[in-house]
Amino acid sequence: MKCYLRDMNKHFARLAFILLVLLASACQTPNETLSENRQSASSPNGMVVTAHPLATAAGVAMLEKGGNAIDAAVAAAFALSVVEPTMSGLGGRLQAIVRTADGVVTGYDATTQAPLTYDQATAVRASSGYPTIGVPGVVKGLTTLLAEKGTLTLAEVMAPAIKLADEGYKVLPGEAHRRASAIKTIRKFKGTSQYFLHGDTTHLAGEEFVQKDLANTLRAIREGGADVFYKGSLAKKIVEDMKANGGYLDSLSLASYTVNKSLVVKGDYRGYTLNGLWMPSYGAIAIEMLQIMENFPLDKVTDAEWGRIVYRANELAYDDRDAQEGEENAKQLTDKAYAKRLADMIREETLPKAAHLGTGEAIPESWMALQGHTTHLSVADKEGNVIALTQSLGPNMGSKVATPGLGFLYASTMGGYLGDIQPGQRASSHISPFIVTKDGQPYLVLGAAGGSMIVTAVVETISRFIDRKLDLAGAIAAGRVQASDSSMLVETHLGSSWTKEDIEQFKGWGLPVKAVDRPASFGRVHAIYYDASDKTWYGVADPDWEGTAAAPTFN
Repeated sequence: MKCYLRDMNKHFARLAFILLVLLASACQTPNETLSENRQSASSPNGMVVTAHPLATAAGVAMLEKGGNAIDAAVAAAFALSVVEPTMSGLGGRLQAIVRTADGVVTGYDATTQAPLTYDQATAVRASSGYPTIGVPGVVKGLTTLLAEKGTLTLAEVMAPAIKLADEGYKVLPGEAHRRASAIKTIRKFKGTSQYFLHGDTTHLAGEEFVQKDLANTLRAIREGGADVFYKGSLAKKIVEDMKANGGYLDSLSLASYTVNKSLVVKGDYRGYTLNGLWMPSYGAIAIEMLQIMENFPLDKVTDAEWGRIVYRANELAYDDRDAQEGEENAKQLTDKAYAKRLADMIREETLPKAAHLGTGEAIPESWMALQGHTTHLSVADKEGNVIALTQSLGPNMGSKVATPGLGFLYASTMGGYLGDIQPGQRASSHISPFIVTKDGQPYLVLGAAGGSMIVTAVVETISRFIDRKLDLAGAIAAGRVQASDSSMLVETHLGSSWTKEDIEQFKGWGLPVKAVDRPASFGRVHAIYYDASDKTWYGVADPDWEGTAAAPTFN
């Protein structure tokens, strides 16, 4: 049997360094539960991988209760809204891709949406605050997923989140650091100050965080379903707060919000079937990038050569971002002949001038996710149902606004964060939940957090695993590259796999290298691998974060 989680000790130094940085930032001991949880696990009974140990535990509890992967994912997502509120929550957005045991793949779009009366020409341009708040999608998205694909009741899957909000939990170092970094903006808003200030500062790592108002909001959703949030008593409180503070979100926009079925885009990579989501996800770009890379013998090249090809594929694929307008372009972007033509451009380049070919306009520096945001979870059950789900508030703490009495933050949607947006429109984002299958069975279930770094994090993990033959932990921990405006960003923090020789080789090829030595700056991947030979699920949480992987135990 090939073990894809072997030799985890080689990643210990990297994890230790990251935890040291987080501890120093938070100036407090870490949540004791972190050291008791693992970032890798294996089991024949299924797997849950999330960004927080308590959310992972919530998902595992649903599997042990007899629920399926979707039940577990919904429970974990609600729990993340409580324990990682800077990254996602009830006021945010989500996208998910589900593959049921019968092989049917379905995409769910619960992205935030501009209000129906929003007028960009006259709207206030802001980076935070009430003018940036659109229609939240998470509550409708999670309840729809449960109703259509789950087996447990809403009360059952929400129970862990309600308990965590009501009784409290210890804040982890990373969460404490993110809150502290936003303290100036937190102080601007009454509700946010009420919930996220502890005296004159934010909560330190290890301190208990109790959210009674959020617990009551969750109970209301448990009793009244999504309708109470979009049409009922919660909706009334939301709209009243928006009207009083210059927000654009209105009752009609809330009441008319629906979860859309996303177009599932497919591709092929060395015999593996790729499943991603069309707009407003970036699944087609991820597939295009992989299919460009498929034209090179990436199992035989050096690490530096692999990095150069990935970087150029990233540039070329991202040049096609605007071509994602309209579903008719989905076939073009995922066409293998088209990918080969782009690959030929890379092959014909004469080094060291390669970096100067093409537009080079991959990702503007202003969109770089150096602080990271968003959260991703991956879940599988023993029957073979799998789900990759990504939910987000946008930047750290989203709009920075929480309605007094409700307890949750709203995502940032308008004001320029997601670009220009029209009334009722759902702006695109880099979110890319992904499922890879082989011979009719799940093979990889993954996605990432980290804004503009999400697509490359997913793509590079897949290639490191399939092409470079790294185990899953190694594929996730390995150093990444990213095309960003005029630079080739290279992950160089302690524990990253790029050597000094690799960096010098990049420079020798004329590539515009910019070293980034900050952990968690290149996306955070949470992934599951299924080994059909021994019917075992392997889960790994990104070592750059505080997530965990765990499996259910059945008597």
